[in-house]
Amino acid sequence: MQDLELFKKQISSPKKVVITTHHKPDADALGSSLGMANFLKKKNHEVTVITPSDYPSFLAWMKSNDEVLNFENEEHQPIAIDKIKEADIIFGLDFSCLSRTYDMEPYIRESSAYKVNIDHHQDPEDFADFAYHSTKAAATCELIYELIVKIGDKDLIDCDIAECLYSGIMTDTGGFKHPNTTKNVHLVTAELIELGADNSKISRLIYDTNSVDRLKFLGFALSRRLVIMPELQTAYFTISKKDLKKYNSQTGDTEGLVNYALSLDGIKIAALFTERKDGVKISFRSTEDVAVNKFAAKYFNGGGHKNASGGKSQDSLPDTVERFEKLIKENKQSLFNQLELIDEKH
Repeated sequence: MQDLELFKKQISSPKKVVITTHHKPDADALGSSLGMANFLKKKNHEVTVITPSDYPSFLAWMKSNDEVLNFENEEHQPIAIDKIKEADIIFGLDFSCLSRTYDMEPYIRESSAYKVNIDHHQDPEDFADFAYHSTKAAATCELIYELIVKIGDKDLIDCDIAECLYSGIMTDTGGFKHPNTTKNVHLVTAELIELGADNSKISRLIYDTNSVDRLKFLGFALSRRLVIMPELQTAYFTISKKDLKKYNSQTGDTEGLVNYALSLDGIKIAALFTERKDGVKISFRSTEDVAVNKFAAKYFNGGGHKNASGGKSQDSLPDTVERFEKLIKENKQSLFNQLELIDEKH
């Protein structure tokens, strides 16, 4: 509670604030960042949101989106670096370790600013002066709402802030379908709707604003890139750089694709392998009784939530997929019975 009082004191008078989140921000990352930014502006802070990279265009409707600096943008980067160096307070939202900010990491580490970390992922790094962390929360936006209420500033949450926060909770619960959709999630979202969040509008903006290319890409992926291994209760997609180029893929176009594999009857483990210029990006999903975060951490330099995790590989796309299939076969009993995963044989 002493830390909370110190945090409350830190934001009680106008300061220069930087808010950042993880590379390739999703709705929870951007929603928590812009929700917090719009809240702090009401308390007369000078606020700059800096993202480590670009993010999906279907998130661009959030208030203050037009002020966000993209660290990968050559014009934005020098301004962003100056903002970090000048900051009195730096907020790191929706990530548990600073490496998730990629090229921004050294600048944040070197800063003498008062650092705040608000997050719901496992294994948090101890880099912040004030941490508001809970793995029981479905989304960082849920924690932002709770924190604002806890410090007595609920009256500052307007419609725009409520909609930013609602978007992160909605998407991180898979439209309120995932096991992390708790009683508290429903209570918080009910409060946000009462504060002005238009749940129908937000759902339409995020889920129903597809480009023709994206729909064609989805059809291609479902018909040509889905592999099903019924004997292992596993299904996965493989998407190459050539596939992405063919359908003019934009940031966010592969979002949610892995869930189609998990939706298959009898499937308990799903994966999406996407070939990028810096390696293969992997998304893992699972049903409630299978912990893919441990699998991602042990074999694919990743981690995350029990049923929704990420990983990466520097091997080729075919080699990565071959290794994945081999590891799933070797660990079938361990994964489905929550036993210790085996050591990989090379």
